[in-house]
Amino acid sequence: MDKLAETAIGQIEKIFGTHPSFRRAHARGKSYRARFTATGLAGHLTTASHFQEGEIAAFVRFSHFSPDPTWADAMSPVKGMAVQFQLPNGEVTNIVGVTSPIFFARTPEIFTEMLGVVKSFKKGKPSLTELADLLADYPESGAMIANIRKMQAPSSFATGQYNSVHAFYFINQERQRQPVKYLWEPESGTETLSLLDAIALPIGFFETDMEDRIAKGPVMFRLNVILGQPGDPTDDPTKEWPENREKLTLGYLTITEKAPEVEKIMFDPTLVTEGIECSEDQILNFRHHAYKISHDRRISEI
Repeated sequence: MDKLAETAIGQIEKIFGTHPSFRRAHARGKSYRARFTATGLAGHLTTASHFQEGEIAAFVRFSHFSPDPTWADAMSPVKGMAVQFQLPNGEVTNIVGVTSPIFFARTPEIFTEMLGVVKSFKKGKPSLTELADLLADYPESGAMIANIRKMQAPSSFATGQYNSVHAFYFINQERQRQPVKYLWEPESGTETLSLLDAIALPIGFFETDMEDRIAKGPVMFRLNVILGQPGDPTDDPTKEWPENREKLTLGYLTITEKAPEVEKIMFDPTLVTEGIECSEDQILNFRHHAYKISHDRRISEI
């Protein structure tokens, strides 16, 4: 897996260029300090300490998906929200979400192979036509392209809805497993941009907008967990679960101020804590290796 991850990071650098001190994906973003207040509603599903009642500190990073930090905001319609919880025992755990509900590849092998043949990204102008032709060889990835075609970027980092994409397992005191997916929802409501409005935005608009919002008061998100049922795929990030699945509100995130020092943090989505386990999703577990390689290269360049 390490070797495959090295290949994938190498492909990303070859296609998008190497940008010293930047992440190899979601290169441009801003980090913030926050508080997470748990509702305790999932106490019967997981022993995870941060989902019991109470408040803890957290860090948040919002980002654009492109590995190239010079891309305009509109060229990265998918936005990211990574959260690191500071646990009472001194440990940390992460949730990584994006504004797309699904991923475009089911396995690391397919992900790496697709990176190797995408050429239109080299000049920062991804071609949906080329991607559509490419995905003819990867039919399981077609849903992602269909999703991107109809996707509207959020009007702000603060108005996006962020999905974990991958499934996890909650483990309770009886060692029972409940498959879940995370969903961050903005307390102020979801708002999106038309394509024309997005194209008109100057580079850095999302970062400036977030600073303006926080200067006026905290930005808040609600963390929901979607409860999977038997038959819901836990190993395939290219497939959504049915919309009628039950949701529980795990807690509320209150974002209060900038925290530029957090840019050095690695938001590994596989870094879980007692009461939570990673699913069988190959892409999820592949990310552990890819993030580590990207992080090590980035830190060596600072």
